Amino acid sequence: MAFRNLFKAGLALASACALAQPSAPAQNRVVSVDRVIAVINDEAITQHDLDDAKRIILQQLKQQKVQPPAQDVLDKQVLERMLTERSLLQFAKESGVKVDDTQIERAILRIAQENKLSAEDFRKVLEKENIAYPRYREDIRNELTVQRMREREVDSKITVSDAEVDQYLATLKSQSGGEAEYNLAHILVIVPEQASAEQIDVKKRRAEDALRALRNGADFAQVAAAFSEASDALSGGNLGWRSGARLPTVFGDEVRTMKVGQISAITRSAAGFHIVKLLDKRSHNESTVVDQTHARHILVRVNEIVSESDAKAKIDRLKERIDSGAKFEDLAKLNSEDTTSAKGGDLGWLNPGDTVPEFDDAMKKLEPGQISAPVRSPFGWHLIQVIERRRQDITGDRERSEAQVAIRQRKADEAFQDWVRQIRDRAYVEVRLDDR
Repeated sequence: MAFRNLFKAGLALASACALAQPSAPAQNRVVSVDRVIAVINDEAITQHDLDDAKRIILQQLKQQKVQPPAQDVLDKQVLERMLTERSLLQFAKESGVKVDDTQIERAILRIAQENKLSAEDFRKVLEKENIAYPRYREDIRNELTVQRMREREVDSKITVSDAEVDQYLATLKSQSGGEAEYNLAHILVIVPEQASAEQIDVKKRRAEDALRALRNGADFAQVAAAFSEASDALSGGNLGWRSGARLPTVFGDEVRTMKVGQISAITRSAAGFHIVKLLDKRSHNESTVVDQTHARHILVRVNEIVSESDAKAKIDRLKERIDSGAKFEDLAKLNSEDTTSAKGGDLGWLNPGDTVPEFDDAMKKLEPGQISAPVRSPFGWHLIQVIERRRQDITGDRERSEAQVAIRQRKADEAFQDWVRQIRDRAYVEVRLDDR
């Protein structure tokens, strides 16, 4: 069963304390001291924290049938991941970024539903895998916190110009194979900011050792687990499917010329040294023809000021007025709490999936000219009127939209990696992993 990766943003936070065996007599009690193995800013990471994190990661590797790296390598990989996460969470706390309990429970419920489980059954699966529910909730809180930080500090600042979209589409058309997507795995050896020449040389030799192992036939996932310093190292370095625009610029051109199964040479970026393997490739050249709906709506929002019952009563009154002969667009201009109100609630031509499911499902059932009963969506209460329908080739619009999304995602991914590295490099870190 595929579950959300608990370690995408990092590992859980655990307290530093002495572990005792309460069942032993007081005079013979054995106390195991939970030593501090690292300090990041003013926060300690203990051996217990590391062991707990490794236990779950080893379970993941076993499920993925990936041979874990040597013990000392695994310790360093997991510890570095924990240090990176702690630095991000500390920055979030200083910046006032919080995730409340309601958001966490909603996220967990969505994960359960994606796995076709009830909330109760999902808890049982976690227990079966020896994952305590409070620990799981804290992992999700951390992941959502980092996601919110990314949205605020990185994603919100990314822009894509029409010229970039035009250039991307022109590049696609010039390629004989047309638009393509690439399934990639990678190894990243990180070079810290302001690294000395000696540090850079050490990192380069590490990348060269990894490439040498790959050239000698070693499994890519195992080499990634042993050598890569990226957050996905222990998942085999898998980047998943990416369109041409989402390929990191440092190795994008090379990937486009690679054959499936081929491994790249070492490339250098501001982040460090990269090695990439092309796992698969696919093309999308077909036209896209969809059934479009021209519709308009009236929205009464439910919020802190307007209660559910008040919003429903208002939308019912508006429906009665329309049934009595009032014009839909006139009432929309006066009453709709939406940016389309000035246009009489006109939403323009909508493609399947452009609106939330509740709205989309209600709209599909209407004939042209027909007005819906009140419809509840996450935004509030709606009245919907279908004006007309048509079948439309949206290939050009789809291509521009997909290009914009792909470019934005690629730029955001690169900017996020740089931002994470900067936050991590600014943190005070003292590692005592090798202390005895």
